Amino acid sequence: MKKALFLFGVLFSIVVVAVLVLRHIDDYADFWRMRETPGVRPHEEPLLIMKTGVVPVSDSEAMLRASKAEDLKSPLNLKDPAEIEAGKKLYFNFCFMCHGPNHDGKGTVGQSFSPLPTDLRSAKVQGLPVGVHFKEISYGVPDGRQPALATTIPVLDRWRIVAYVQSLGIRK
Repeated sequence: MKKALFLFGVLFSIVVVAVLVLRHIDDYADFWRMRETPGVRPHEEPLLIMKTGVVPVSDSEAMLRASKAEDLKSPLNLKDPAEIEAGKKLYFNFCFMCHGPNHDGKGTVGQSFSPLPTDLRSAKVQGLPVGVHFKEISYGVPDGRQPALATTIPVLDRWRIVAYVQSLGIRK
């Protein structure tokens, strides 16, 4: 019995010493601890209170999404040949696969859809306001196959695609 009690005392002492040593290492060692790296120190600095008017609200994605399509106006000159040419390159980058080289919805991917993607040279499409084109490119077409491309294509590039589509005119 004395031997077991002595053994228990020694083991208990070893555990207590080990815990104290590990706590000391944990509190004072500057190595091998993720929480001790200089890059991870959450909430060390107080958050700054922003002054009114500091955060831009115009031309933000949220403002564009909330706007009525008819009220949207392009920041670019949609008749500028350079913008139309840039829009053409973007069309062949992002839209060509579905709408096709003839803009008729018979692209490599588009021809497998039923119904086909919209003919971009139809009188219906060409008669839409530019804001409607922009919103449909940006946020998709309700009940349609047009994907939302707002997170894929920057705002000005979406307007350039609109310029290109508008420049196509009505199919004869």
